[in-house]
This record gives sequence, C-alpha cells and structure tokens, in this order.
Amino acid sequence: MFGKPSRTSRTLQYLALAGYLIFLGFPLVWLLSTAFKPPRELVRLHPTLIPDNPTLQNFVQAFTEQELGRAALNSLQVSLASAVLTVLVAMPASYALARFRSKLGTAALGWVLLSQLFPFVLLIIPIFLVLRQVGLANTHAGLVLIYVVWALPFALWMLQGFVRNIPRELEEAASVDGASRVQILRRVVFPLLAPGLVATALFSFISAWNEFFFALVLIKTPELATLPVALARFVGIEGTARLGPLAAGSLLATLPSLIFFAFMQRRLSSGSLAGAVKG
Repeated sequence: MFGKPSRTSRTLQYLALAGYLIFLGFPLVWLLSTAFKPPRELVRLHPTLIPDNPTLQNFVQAFTEQELGRAALNSLQVSLASAVLTVLVAMPASYALARFRSKLGTAALGWVLLSQLFPFVLLIIPIFLVLRQVGLANTHAGLVLIYVVWALPFALWMLQGFVRNIPRELEEAASVDGASRVQILRRVVFPLLAPGLVATALFSFISAWNEFFFALVLIKTPELATLPVALARFVGIEGTARLGPLAAGSLLATLPSLIFFAFMQRRLSSGSLAGAVKG
C-alpha cells in the first residue's frame, strides 16, 4: 500500500534517531566526566568534557562520607521487594479486570487511573499518619508498601491491556481439554503474559529505585536511608552542592538500574518471541 521509503527519508530518520540518542546520552557522558574531575576543574569558567587530571577522589569521598554502599543495599532491597509484590498483586487483578467486564470493573479501572492524578504533597501527611499508627513509619516495610500502592494503578492499566491481547480461544481450547481455571492461568495465560510481567517489574523497580520524596519523609534513621536520600546530603557549608562527590555517587546510582534494565530487556524480547510462537 505504501511505497518503499526513499533514501532521503531514511537518512532523515537516522539523523533524527542519532539526535535523540545524543540528547539522551549526553547527560550521562557529562556526569561521567564530572565524576572524574578534581575540584579545580569543576569551577572552571570554560569546562571541558575530558578531564585534564582525572581522579578517583570523588568516589572515595562519596563512599566514606555518606555510606553509599549501605544506602545502595537499602535501595536494592526496597526496589526488588516492591517489584515482586507489585507483579504478584497486579497479575490476578489485571486478569479479572480484563476478562470479567462489568460496570464495577470499569469504575474500578477509572478510579485506578484517576488516583494517578493525586499529588504527592496531598497524600504524604495521611500516609505518614496511617503508617505511624500501624508501626510501619521509619521502616523499609512501610516504604515498600507505599511503593507497591503507588505503582499498582499503572501496573494494572498496563497488564490488563496485555491480557486483552491474549485470544480467548486459547483459554476455551484448554478448558475443552479438561484444564481447570488455575491450570489455564498457569499454563496458558501467564506464559503469554510474560512480556507484560517483565515490563511491570521493570517499571516498579526503576520507580522505587529513583523515588526520593516518600523516602525522605518516611525514613528518619540514617542507616535506613535509600540512595536518593543519601545523594541529597552532598551539600557544602554554604548550601551549594558538592559536584564532584555528587556526580560520582549519581554515576554509581545509575549503574544498577541500567544493569537491571539490560537484564530484563533480554527477558522481555525472549518472552515476546515465545508468546508469538505459542499463540
């Protein structure tokens, strides 16, 4: 129906893609450069991309002054727990929303989407009071609970779209063969739903790993602080950010999310292919 794209059109597409990659990658490259610059190069009037005298002192200060190792471990535990619990809760709920359509289900899905519009500042005080009443304030368990609740609306909305794309005929055929509802879910639906589950876990992990506001308000013990809160403490006497250690810590903070994304992206691709073959 459409003709083959011309060489000029393809060139423009490649140029647009290259520009987009540069736009996304330049902040990371500049962060890498800043992390290895000594203090004198950080205050230059005309900064350079490549440090003249690269140093590891910023990384040493980042780890010794703010205990980033402990903060990174806290963030990893909270993020993994949030991702796992979000997937476990969203998986059956999204199936029910997609397969058992009713006015109540439509209203529930609408409320799920509407809840995403509530600002953090409006919710933080009642959330803190509730967590304090149940003894979960200033704990990782309370933080995980908040992250799961906050990620669930988007996870439900995304997963129910994946469920609707699975043909009902596959479930009906399995039912004719004598499979129970649980067997249909375990052997037919969930394997085909693997790409959606991976995307949901990825979204939940990165959201929890990067979240700052709830962690700042709910966690008061320094030993329980997550990585974004620890990075916010790199402030000098005059209230100015200490760019060297902050850049070094921020660079280290981006690595786990990049590694997790690369690992899950491979599973996402393989899951998509597996679903296509089974369907």
